[in-house]
Amino acid sequence: MTRRTLVAVVLFAVVLVPLASADSLEELSQDFWQWRAAEQPFTADDLVRIERPAGWVPDWSPKVVENYRRQLGTFEARWVKLRDRGAPIPRQVDYSLIGSALARVRWELDLNRTWQRHPGFYVDQTMGAYVHLILEPADIRACAPFDAERSRAILATLRSIPAILENGKKNLTRLVGPFARLAIEQLDHGGEGLSKSVAELKPHLDASASQGIDQATQEAVIALHSYRDWLKQRLPSMSSDTAVGGDAYLFFLRNVALLPYTPDQLLAMGKQEWGRAVSSQVYEEHRNLQSASLPLFKDQDEAINREKDQEQSVRRYLEEKNLLTIPAWVQHYQFRATPSYLVPVAGVTEMDDFTSASRLRQNCTRYIDPPSPDLGYFALTMAKDPRAEIVHEGIPGHYLQLALSWAHPDPIRRHYYDSSANEGIGFYAEEMMLHAGLFDDSPRTREIIWNFMRLRALRVEVDVKLALGEFSIEQAAEYLHKTVPMDAATAHAEASSFASNPGQAISYQIGKMQTFDFLASAQRQKGDADWQAPKLRAAYWGG
Repeated sequence: MTRRTLVAVVLFAVVLVPLASADSLEELSQDFWQWRAAEQPFTADDLVRIERPAGWVPDWSPKVVENYRRQLGTFEARWVKLRDRGAPIPRQVDYSLIGSALARVRWELDLNRTWQRHPGFYVDQTMGAYVHLILEPADIRACAPFDAERSRAILATLRSIPAILENGKKNLTRLVGPFARLAIEQLDHGGEGLSKSVAELKPHLDASASQGIDQATQEAVIALHSYRDWLKQRLPSMSSDTAVGGDAYLFFLRNVALLPYTPDQLLAMGKQEWGRAVSSQVYEEHRNLQSASLPLFKDQDEAINREKDQEQSVRRYLEEKNLLTIPAWVQHYQFRATPSYLVPVAGVTEMDDFTSASRLRQNCTRYIDPPSPDLGYFALTMAKDPRAEIVHEGIPGHYLQLALSWAHPDPIRRHYYDSSANEGIGFYAEEMMLHAGLFDDSPRTREIIWNFMRLRALRVEVDVKLALGEFSIEQAAEYLHKTVPMDAATAHAEASSFASNPGQAISYQIGKMQTFDFLASAQRQKGDADWQAPKLRAAYWGG
């Protein structure tokens, strides 16, 4: 029996058999994450991806959603019984992390309710599910770069699309007009993009395992068009209110993100950091008046080769400056040219593959487009100097943190995620490396880092005001466009994402500030005498 098959068998038992009372946090955590592998919806967020059981496809039929609620209630009851206020601090941390994971499901099902409010939710469960299956780089040395198991999963996912969209029509009882317009915009080109992607993908699939893929694709495209037309017909009667509301937002802050702040405090923190970022960028620009602009790489090959060299140089810099130890087993963060089968569906999700718990020996991949002055806000910086991206997304940011988490000796901490930890550390890494001198050789790159800080500070205000109904998506997009500043398309994409996923946009700034507080507390506890060139142990990043 393969590992995937075993997971599927255990999951089947967890889903269909009444859950017994847990004897330990470890048993509760194991049961929950096996269940979550089937229940967790797809999103465009790359940090929350999870390994799925073999043969699994998304299912959000009304009966299954009600079953999700009942199962969540069972998990919550088990968790409450295991509370021990006298337990050692590390044990209380484990307990809080499981509680946060449970609260996230409650948030998704009963508070944010994107499965009832946002039609794009079902674009994620269909086209998003397909794209996630093709993000892992193919084995180009094999006769069929996508093996039989993966080819069957792609075919099954395509075949599931019509049923998922029909169930979406049943579930969307609280349709929100601005969200529907976003979904319609995606779907206007979604069917065509899916057809082109599958056509490019077919030569790479196992032929016997993908028989019938043309018909499955055609039926999926028809269903996507039908779903789009269904939304267009209902637009006039939809609500215009995208806000999740104050009570729900506070639930997220307290129970999911585990943050001790009110919305007003978040706004004050963001405003203070905005002032610091703007002032620092102005100082940097005046310092660099005689410095040349950063040129674009001439082509993808130059970008890929430069990133490879710079990723190695970032690792060496961390060691030489006694900042951070990178375990030898951690693989590399690397750029790749976007494959032809990904190009038509590139806007569906983040274009990267962070690997997973069972693929720790594989490199992390970021797919890139050819250098061009027309690239979006972040992609344009990558086409000039990849180091800001390396530091945030790769080493010592997301990829390193995820790899260390998946290898953590405490199994409860291998799965935990929340953007305040993940994005906060990625953002913290940018400023840490700025002050450590990594970008001293490139004045214009330092300006980019400070401009990133302006954006992340503004995101706090945008997130809070969208959640409380003080900003519409259009107002938030215009605010970002003019104030960061950034291109209009990226600004609108950011505002739309933040409106549908409250609490995510605050995570960069607030998580970084918490990390600074952690570092300051550690220095105070050590004492100045012992604080000689401290090395941030890799274990700190893994939990």
